[in-house]
Amino acid sequence: MRSILRSTIGKITIVVLALWWFGLSDAVDHGYWNLRYKMVRNPAPHDIVVIPLDDLKEYGNAEEAAVLVNLRRMMPREVLFDVKVKTGADHDGDTALAQALRSFSDDLTFVVRSERLDNFPASSFHFPPQEIIGNARIAVSAWKTNFLANAISTPTSVTIDGRDYPTVSAQLAHSAKVRSGLIYPDFSIDPSTIPLISARSLLDGKVPAEAIAGRTVIITAQGSAPNVGYFGSNVTSQVPLDVAGAAALRKPFSVNLTDFPLLVLTLFALTLISRRSLYRLKIPAYISVVAIVFFAPAMLRGYGIVSSPDISICALLIFGGLRLWHKRTRRIQHTNVSGLPNLLAFSTTDLGVGRDVVVAVIARYEEMLATLPAELHGEYARQIARRISIGTGTEEIYQGDSGHFVWSEEARPLEVQSSHLEGLRALFSAPLQIGLHTFDTNIHFGLDRNEGLDTLTRVNSALVSANEALANGRVVELFEAHRLAEAPWELSLHARIDEGLRNGDIWLAFQPQWCFRNQRIYGAEALIRWDHPTRGPITPDAFILQAERAGRIDSLTYWVLEEAITAAMTINALGERFQMSVTLSAQMVDKADLVSRFSEIVARRGFDPSLLTIEVTETSSVRNRPAACHNLTLLRGMGFRLSIDDFGTGEASLAYLADLPSDELKLDRRFVSRIVSSQRDRAIVSSTISLAHALGQAVVAEGIEDAATFSLLHDLGCDSGQGYYLGRPQSFAAFRTVYEESLRQRRASQL
Repeated sequence: MRSILRSTIGKITIVVLALWWFGLSDAVDHGYWNLRYKMVRNPAPHDIVVIPLDDLKEYGNAEEAAVLVNLRRMMPREVLFDVKVKTGADHDGDTALAQALRSFSDDLTFVVRSERLDNFPASSFHFPPQEIIGNARIAVSAWKTNFLANAISTPTSVTIDGRDYPTVSAQLAHSAKVRSGLIYPDFSIDPSTIPLISARSLLDGKVPAEAIAGRTVIITAQGSAPNVGYFGSNVTSQVPLDVAGAAALRKPFSVNLTDFPLLVLTLFALTLISRRSLYRLKIPAYISVVAIVFFAPAMLRGYGIVSSPDISICALLIFGGLRLWHKRTRRIQHTNVSGLPNLLAFSTTDLGVGRDVVVAVIARYEEMLATLPAELHGEYARQIARRISIGTGTEEIYQGDSGHFVWSEEARPLEVQSSHLEGLRALFSAPLQIGLHTFDTNIHFGLDRNEGLDTLTRVNSALVSANEALANGRVVELFEAHRLAEAPWELSLHARIDEGLRNGDIWLAFQPQWCFRNQRIYGAEALIRWDHPTRGPITPDAFILQAERAGRIDSLTYWVLEEAITAAMTINALGERFQMSVTLSAQMVDKADLVSRFSEIVARRGFDPSLLTIEVTETSSVRNRPAACHNLTLLRGMGFRLSIDDFGTGEASLAYLADLPSDELKLDRRFVSRIVSSQRDRAIVSSTISLAHALGQAVVAEGIEDAATFSLLHDLGCDSGQGYYLGRPQSFAAFRTVYEESLRQRRASQL
């Protein structure tokens, strides 16, 4: 017996019985039937008609008598008078009502509703005065409900003061065989389909006789009976429940199997399936059990057989939760193939003080697995773990995905630890022999030394470092503590950029560009800036790269383009041609929608593309260089000017100049800043200017910091320049003031 109680099925049985005993499973039962009857809707019986008196503005016994008189002429089969009768206020009305009621003889039944739910003492029923009803039949309404006051059942009859009275549903059943016991309503009956006839229309003679003749009519009015919920619907009146109860009596059965037969069947099936050894058969079997639990009660209810699935559903949920927990526990302990404990197991260990977390990553691990038969995958991982264990003296090596192996060892000085890992790498210089396959093993290490953090965080930090070591070709990478502090900022950059654009923290600065020949400001470069409310000014280098990685550079670039066009249109309106420059990220130049987006923006703004210079940055990271060159050619054909930014560094070389259709070169500040003091740099700048002019290119020198550099560039034939000597990046308002002043002075000198 103890072994049964300790088993999974035994534990489930104890829990679900406790849930049933304390009524905690009732919520599941309520949700099940409410959902079921929202999905299944059937029309109400056509032989029952309801006449509500509430559409009359005022009604008393006289009006009720008039309704009955008109109704009597239409030959209904039976009338249920569901109105609380009050006498004494109108003697003539009382007399008229009594006469009208007696005129129906045995074809009229009074409805008396209990003022309480679930418990029906005689005091909860208030019968109408004898002088009014005479010897008319009486049917009572008494509903049992669940914890949310939704109707569950009604008895077929109620004994009051020694006399048995049928319930309203039993009275409405007519030809159906009324069985003693409880009636379980058919909630599939859609309350909105119950025929309703207006009392006012009846009094006005607008109701055809065939709408009433031969049917059971319920005359009803709002009374003191409590509201009762109807599964699958929002109605709270008891009349639809009476109709649903009558419909249920017309089904083949009216029996409640309770919760337990289905529960026993469910537990037996789960026990039988869990003992099967063939895994491929278990999943279809479990699905079958779930289908039976969820669909069998609904199907049986269609025949009048009630079987509540609540505790069976609870049993399935508990069983599924336990299975997942057991599966997770097994996964924590071991990997599926190699038998080595995995990273989840390592993350639950207490590292203690003075311990490093080391992650080793094997290069091309998945590729090697692809060349091995599946049965040797585990052996490959075990041989790597054994070699690590020999080199480190650590007995427990944990295996992660994608060729990651984790362990903990005593912290040493960084130089000693790095040398130790270099020695461990030397152990892998000898190839691994896996069956008939021989593999060279390239191993890299990630190191975390951030004591005081939880193990899982340290493992993730070491994983990041190991992947960086592999990508950078380094033996060891150390995850520094400051990276953890910056991680939340970098990982939420997407949202922060959007916020900065909304509240104006991200803005455009404009740096003047000076024409040497005309001796005037002829343009400006739009430079993005970010003044964060708590971190202060953030340099573009600190967030542009992150924006590219996060996929936010497109929206940022198009925002800059819109703002730069607005500024350029404002300046050009002052009278002289003004050139605006914007930077285009290498992440965007090969995108298929680049040209169409630029075209749409300038067309929508009515802006001349020739007034906009697009500065193209480093393109070594472009995945599709032919597409990039094609896009830039199309943009230039539309009238945009193209500038090769930072010429002389990285990819901005002679090959770059040959490939791209450009209009100008921007000399990098590294060369420009040293032309006064360095003959070599001066020669490079001079030769570049000559080459550019020979190719029909203009030359812009950036980074002009002093008068000597400015004068020398003029002598070397440079076309234009920018730098702090000529003007710092500034807000548009400040730039416009400077530009307008220079324009005013130049015009004054021409007079």
